[in-house]
Amino acid sequence: MSVNYSNPAELAPPGGAYSHVASGAGRLVSIAGQVGADGDGNVVEGDLVAQVVQTFENVRLALASEGLKPQDVLALTTYLIDADHIPTFSEARTQVFGDLFSDGSYPPNTLLVIDRLAQPQLLVEISALAVAPD
Repeated sequence: MSVNYSNPAELAPPGGAYSHVASGAGRLVSIAGQVGADGDGNVVEGDLVAQVVQTFENVRLALASEGLKPQDVLALTTYLIDADHIPTFSEARTQVFGDLFSDGSYPPNTLLVIDRLAQPQLLVEISALAVAPD
Protein backbone atom coordinates (compact mmCIF):
# COMPACT_ATOMS: atom_id res chain seq x y z
CA MET A 1 0.00 0.00 0.00
CA SER A 2 1.49 3.32 -1.06
CA VAL A 3 -1.06 5.49 0.76
CA ASN A 4 -1.58 6.05 4.48
CA TYR A 5 -5.03 7.13 5.73
CA SER A 6 -5.55 8.92 9.04
CA ASN A 7 -8.10 10.79 11.09
CA PRO A 8 -6.45 13.43 13.28
CA ALA A 9 -7.71 13.41 16.86
CA GLU A 10 -8.32 17.17 16.61
CA LEU A 11 -11.02 16.64 13.96
CA ALA A 12 -14.47 15.18 14.47
CA PRO A 13 -14.74 11.54 13.38
CA PRO A 14 -15.57 11.14 9.68
CA GLY A 15 -19.29 11.24 8.95
CA GLY A 16 -19.15 8.17 6.76
CA ALA A 17 -16.89 5.77 4.90
CA TYR A 18 -13.90 8.07 4.39
CA SER A 19 -10.78 9.35 6.13
CA HIS A 20 -9.88 13.00 6.68
CA VAL A 21 -6.27 12.70 5.47
CA ALA A 22 -4.27 10.63 3.00
CA SER A 23 -0.57 10.80 2.25
CA GLY A 24 1.80 8.89 0.04
CA ALA A 25 5.03 8.99 -1.88
CA GLY A 26 5.34 8.07 -5.53
CA ARG A 27 3.90 8.85 -8.95
CA LEU A 28 0.53 10.64 -8.92
CA VAL A 29 -2.16 9.04 -11.13
CA SER A 30 -5.40 10.85 -11.97
CA ILE A 31 -8.49 8.83 -12.87
CA ALA A 32 -11.09 10.83 -14.81
CA GLY A 33 -14.67 10.79 -13.61
CA GLN A 34 -16.12 7.32 -14.02
CA VAL A 35 -19.84 6.65 -14.39
CA GLY A 36 -22.28 3.74 -14.24
CA ALA A 37 -21.68 2.58 -17.81
CA ASP A 38 -20.35 -0.77 -18.99
CA GLY A 39 -17.31 -1.35 -21.21
CA ASP A 40 -19.38 -0.58 -24.30
CA GLY A 41 -20.54 2.76 -22.89
CA ASN A 42 -24.06 1.59 -22.10
CA VAL A 43 -25.47 3.01 -18.87
CA VAL A 44 -26.30 0.09 -16.57
CA GLU A 45 -29.95 -0.69 -16.11
CA GLY A 46 -31.38 -0.16 -12.69
CA ASP A 47 -31.24 2.39 -9.97
CA LEU A 48 -28.60 4.45 -8.21
CA VAL A 49 -27.22 1.39 -6.42
CA ALA A 50 -26.52 -0.36 -9.75
CA GLN A 51 -24.78 2.75 -11.04
CA VAL A 52 -22.69 3.13 -7.87
CA VAL A 53 -21.54 -0.50 -8.11
CA GLN A 54 -20.60 -0.11 -11.81
CA THR A 55 -18.93 3.25 -11.19
CA PHE A 56 -16.65 1.84 -8.50
CA GLU A 57 -15.91 -1.16 -10.73
CA ASN A 58 -14.84 1.29 -13.46
CA VAL A 59 -12.60 3.14 -10.99
CA ARG A 60 -11.09 -0.22 -10.00
CA LEU A 61 -10.49 -1.13 -13.66
CA ALA A 62 -8.88 2.25 -14.37
CA LEU A 63 -6.58 1.79 -11.36
CA ALA A 64 -5.70 -1.75 -12.47
CA SER A 65 -4.72 -0.44 -15.90
CA GLU A 66 -1.88 1.37 -14.11
CA GLY A 67 -1.01 -1.61 -11.92
CA LEU A 68 -2.74 -0.02 -8.92
CA LYS A 69 -5.19 -1.25 -6.29
CA PRO A 70 -7.95 0.61 -4.44
CA GLN A 71 -5.56 0.98 -1.49
CA ASP A 72 -3.42 3.24 -3.69
CA VAL A 73 -6.24 5.83 -3.92
CA LEU A 74 -5.24 9.15 -2.42
CA ALA A 75 -8.67 10.82 -2.74
CA LEU A 76 -12.07 10.42 -4.37
CA THR A 77 -14.47 13.08 -5.63
CA THR A 78 -18.11 12.06 -5.97
CA TYR A 79 -20.74 13.93 -7.96
CA LEU A 80 -24.44 13.22 -7.35
CA ILE A 81 -27.34 14.86 -9.18
CA ASP A 82 -29.73 14.88 -6.23
CA ALA A 83 -29.12 15.53 -2.53
CA ASP A 84 -31.89 13.04 -1.74
CA HIS A 85 -29.60 10.34 -3.19
CA ILE A 86 -26.93 10.81 -0.48
CA PRO A 87 -28.27 8.15 1.93
CA THR A 88 -28.64 5.55 -0.85
CA PHE A 89 -25.22 6.41 -2.24
CA SER A 90 -23.67 6.11 1.23
CA GLU A 91 -25.22 2.69 1.81
CA ALA A 92 -24.13 1.41 -1.61
CA ARG A 93 -20.62 2.80 -1.14
CA THR A 94 -20.32 1.09 2.24
CA GLN A 95 -21.25 -2.24 0.64
CA VAL A 96 -18.78 -1.78 -2.23
CA PHE A 97 -16.04 -0.60 0.13
CA GLY A 98 -16.35 -3.87 2.05
CA ASP A 99 -14.75 -5.55 -0.99
CA LEU A 100 -12.45 -2.74 -2.15
CA PHE A 101 -11.12 -1.72 1.27
CA SER A 102 -11.49 -4.86 3.37
CA ASP A 103 -9.29 -3.46 6.15
CA GLY A 104 -11.84 -0.71 6.87
CA SER A 105 -9.48 2.14 5.95
CA TYR A 106 -11.07 4.47 3.43
CA PRO A 107 -9.67 7.30 1.27
CA PRO A 108 -10.81 10.88 1.70
CA ASN A 109 -13.92 11.69 -0.33
CA THR A 110 -15.47 14.98 -1.36
CA LEU A 111 -19.15 14.71 -2.29
CA LEU A 112 -20.76 17.36 -4.48
CA VAL A 113 -24.38 17.70 -5.55
CA ILE A 114 -24.67 19.13 -9.05
CA ASP A 115 -27.40 19.85 -11.62
CA ARG A 116 -26.65 16.98 -13.97
CA LEU A 117 -23.93 14.87 -15.54
CA ALA A 118 -22.90 14.52 -19.20
CA GLN A 119 -25.81 12.18 -19.97
CA PRO A 120 -29.23 12.72 -18.40
CA GLN A 121 -29.61 9.06 -17.29
CA LEU A 122 -26.38 9.20 -15.22
CA LEU A 123 -26.88 9.60 -11.48
CA VAL A 124 -23.31 9.44 -10.11
CA GLU A 125 -19.74 10.13 -11.22
CA ILE A 126 -16.54 9.46 -9.29
CA SER A 127 -13.00 10.63 -10.02
CA ALA A 128 -9.88 9.48 -8.18
CA LEU A 129 -6.31 10.47 -7.45
CA ALA A 130 -3.95 7.62 -6.67
CA VAL A 131 -0.29 7.22 -5.81
CA ALA A 132 1.81 4.60 -7.57
CA PRO A 133 4.77 3.41 -5.51
CA ASP A 134 8.19 4.42 -6.78
